[in-house]
Amino acid sequence: MLDNWSGCDMNNMKQQGFTLIELVVVIIILGILAVTAAPKFINLQGDARLSTLNGFKGALQGANSLVYSKAALGGDEKIESGDWANNDGVDIGTGTLAQTNLGYLQADIDEITNAMDVDADDWQLDASVTGELKVAPVNAPAETCHFVYVEASETTTPTYKLYTPTGNDDPFAC
Repeated sequence: MLDNWSGCDMNNMKQQGFTLIELVVVIIILGILAVTAAPKFINLQGDARLSTLNGFKGALQGANSLVYSKAALGGDEKIESGDWANNDGVDIGTGTLAQTNLGYLQADIDEITNAMDVDADDWQLDASVTGELKVAPVNAPAETCHFVYVEASETTTPTYKLYTPTGNDDPFAC
């Protein structure tokens, strides 16, 4: 009977596939990687909102620089917000004159939307505090994901402050 096995050399048999232990180890490693990486991928919407908010902030800063330049060229950089007549303002090329405060955009919904062509379907704008404009993306938690634009005063230029619970660019707040 042993003669039947003479053509079969046990040392030349090749392993085919993975052992059960190897498969279990690979599955465990993949599970650990998934648990580690999942929070980053789960919060893509928060990252997008935060990026959009930072984009709005940058656009407002750029618009304000251009408005101030235009106001300075016209000699209007010293006019405070209450000193404009209804038909006066800085021509910023939108067809509507911008009434500035010391050359910078007022923290006013109408002035900001005029200067930046803001769509109310995309942004929550709140000017309930005089001299401040709170901006948050629509469908974002406005209490934790917004920035505040504070218009210029006699001693300061405008400020742009991003607010999240941690104080940093925190996508988990958005």
